[in-house]
Amino acid sequence: MVSNNTILTTGFAQLPKGTTQYEKYQSLAVVLVINVETEVIEDVEFTFIADLTNYYLTSLVRGYDLKQGINPLIEILRSRVLIPSQGAVIQSIKSAWDRYKESKTLAYAL
Repeated sequence: MVSNNTILTTGFAQLPKGTTQYEKYQSLAVVLVINVETEVIEDVEFTFIADLTNYYLTSLVRGYDLKQGINPLIEILRSRVLIPSQGAVIQSIKSAWDRYKESKTLAYAL
């Protein structure tokens, strides 16, 4: 999986208070492996306690083409992830997206 044409980026978001996830971690992290040539998310991992949650979210995000922008992915998550921490999932993805876009801007500036 690790190759010269991939980058690793992360995003974080605060979890909603009162959830089991919040009691253990307080925040949610997402880790994305992005192919910088194709802009496809090759791999993804979330810090959820439940394996099924991680599996489901990963199946929605892995393979997504970031050339489409982030909004279509956010809409998929809004419509298919109906959990108390949906907002944290979306915010962590947006945070990772922002970091990725920033890295592209820096790369072009060099």
